[in-house]
Formats: sequence, C-alpha cells, structure tokens
Amino acid sequence: MSSNFREPLAEFVGTLVLVFFAVGSAVFGFDKIGAPGVALAFGFVLLALAYAIGPTSGCHVNPAVTLGVLLRKGMTVEKAVTYWVAQVLGGIVGAALLKLMVSSFGKVKDQTGGLGTNDWGTSISGPGAFVLEIVLTFLLVFVVLLVTGRAAAPGFAGLAIGLVLTVIHFVGIPLDGTSVNPARSLGPALFHGGTPLSHVWLFLLATLIGGALAALVVPLLEAPPAGADHGLTDPTGANVPSS
Repeated sequence: MSSNFREPLAEFVGTLVLVFFAVGSAVFGFDKIGAPGVALAFGFVLLALAYAIGPTSGCHVNPAVTLGVLLRKGMTVEKAVTYWVAQVLGGIVGAALLKLMVSSFGKVKDQTGGLGTNDWGTSISGPGAFVLEIVLTFLLVFVVLLVTGRAAAPGFAGLAIGLVLTVIHFVGIPLDGTSVNPARSLGPALFHGGTPLSHVWLFLLATLIGGALAALVVPLLEAPPAGADHGLTDPTGANVPSS
C-alpha cells in the first residue's frame, strides 16, 4: 500500500480510536471512573497509539500536533492537509459511534450529558477557556516536538506523550472538559449540537494557536543533534518521512 494512502489512513483510524475510547470513557463511565479515570484513559490510548501507528504516520491524531510538525518543517503542506482531513473525519466517525451507542442500544447512558463535548460557562469563562486551551495545547505539542526530535532518546517518546496528555486532562477536565485537539472537539460537538456546537470555534482556534506557539518555542530549547538536522522521528524512534 502506498505511503500516500497508508499514512492518512493511520491518522484516520488513530483519531477515531482516540475519540471513541478516550472520550467514550467519559460518556459511558464517568459515574464509575470520574475525572482521574478519564484522564488516564486519554493517556493510555495515546500511549498505545504512539507505538502502534507511530512508525506509520508519526501518530499525530491531532490537527494541532500536525500544525506544529508542519511549522517545524517536518512535513510538507500537502501531507499536512491530508492528515488534517483524515483526523477530522476520524473524529467525526468516532463521535458518530458514540452517538449511536447512547441513542440506539437501550440502557447505554451518556454520563456527561453532552456526548463528551468541550464547553465553558460552569467552571470557567470563555476567555479563561481560550487561555487554558492555548496553554494546555502548547504543553502537549511542545513535548511531542521535543521528544520526537533527533536529539531525543529513541523509543521513549510514546511514554512521555501519553503521560503529558494524562496530566493535561487532570488540569483541564474540571474546567472545560479538555480539548487540546480540534478533531476531538469537533466530532462530539457536531453530534450533540446546541451550545457546545456554537462554542466549538474556541476549541478549534485556541488549540491551533497553542500548537503554533509550541513550534516557535521548541527551537529555542531543543538540544542540537550532532551532525544532524532538526527533523522529526516517530514515537518509536524511526524517522518520520517529510514528504
């Protein structure tokens, strides 16, 4: 199978899995596992995906991460666009499966009351959520870019990325549900509708700003690799193709 098809397919499947299983942990089980359990679910799912599809696509599964990689010249604009399309579609299909589960199979209940959507108003204001998502997404993309750089220790990136996503959710879930991923926010909002859909623009814009800021800061802090450029590696240590 051509890499031109394999890589976006991996991003589609990976984002679908992230939304269905990680967001699904809140939708189906928030009453049992609470915010800490959901945070761990996000971290564990991304950790597993990093090692599963990292060698294929780099396991971005997040348009903000792809933007960061693009700005760091780790991929072409054309490839980034295919990743964004695949990620958004994956998030939509994952959310469609969540909606199917809570609307078509008897006693399956939505424990979040909003299909796991992100929103503000109860615990944080709109401007507060905007700043929060920029900061949280900055941290995620900052870590991703540093631990997948050529100077990073190979083989451990997936662990670092999974752990930082867990910590991010510990902070964000009580405030706005935690986005840090435009595809994760858009899919559930489309199927739930209402206020979360009218507010989803904030989670799309703020997360992309956070990813872009991370790409600008990383060159100031990363260790220069001996005799190598600043390309990227996937979470298992293999080089991510740049085209």
